[in-house]
Amino acid sequence: MKIYVGNLPYSATEEQLKAMFSKHGEVATASIIIDRDTGRSKGFGFVEMPDDSKGGQAIQALNEVAMDGRNLKVNEARPREERPRNSSGGDRGGYRGGNDKGDRNSRY
Repeated sequence: MKIYVGNLPYSATEEQLKAMFSKHGEVATASIIIDRDTGRSKGFGFVEMPDDSKGGQAIQALNEVAMDGRNLKVNEARPREERPRNSSGGDRGGYRGGNDKGDRNSRY
């Protein structure tokens, strides 16, 4: 079972996350999501537990539990939504340049 853990303190470590969930059963992985631009935690992570019943027990036991002054939001992770990947920035509206129809003020 993949478990979402939100509202993590920014100082939380993957080791702390794994230790917290290990009290409720075997933990396969524990990861905290890091912002690639800043290198800092985004304040959420995921824990994978091979036993679904133990995962459910961990969710019940740890949801709304305080960690460094923040109440955790713990629930079963939803499947990741596919987002379009476009490395060139894509069409986000506004002036796009490259207009072959004359200057911007002319009629077409």
